[in-house]
Amino acid sequence: MAKKATIDQTDLAMALIGYEAEKAKMDTAIADIKARLGQGRPANRKEAAVGAPAGAPARKRVMSAAARKRIAAAQRKRWAEFHKGKSEEKKPKRVLSEAGRKAIADAARKRWAAQRKAAAKKPAAKAARKSTAPRKTAPLAATTPAT
Repeated sequence: MAKKATIDQTDLAMALIGYEAEKAKMDTAIADIKARLGQGRPANRKEAAVGAPAGAPARKRVMSAAARKRIAAAQRKRWAEFHKGKSEEKKPKRVLSEAGRKAIADAARKRWAAQRKAAAKKPAAKAARKSTAPRKTAPLAATTPAT
C-alpha cells in the first residue's frame, strides 16, 4: 500500500506542475489583453525602462501653475462670452392684478363649498343604503357548549 500512496503523491505533484504551467500561460494572456486595453501600462518611458510592475497604476500628470492660470483665464473668457447679455434680458416679474386675485379666491371658495356640500350628502346617502331589517343571528343555545 505504501507504493500506491507514493503514486498518488507523484500524480498530485505532476498535476500541480501542469496547473502552474496553465496558470502562467493565463497570466501572460491576461497581461497581454490588459496592455492592449491600455490598463497597467507605465505612464512614461522611464518607468517602462525601469520595469514598473504591470498592475501598478499610472502616475498622474502634473500641470504647472502657469498652465493652470492660462486654462482658468480661457474658461472665464468663454463663460463671460456665453453669458454676455443674459443679465440684461431678464423678464419683468409678473404681478397679479387685484381683480385676478379676487377671481381666484372666489373660485377657490366655490370649490370648497361644493366639496363640503358633497361631503355632507355622503353620510345621508350611506344611511339610506343600509337596511333597517334586523340581522339574522344564530340561536344562542346552539353556539354555547352544553355543560
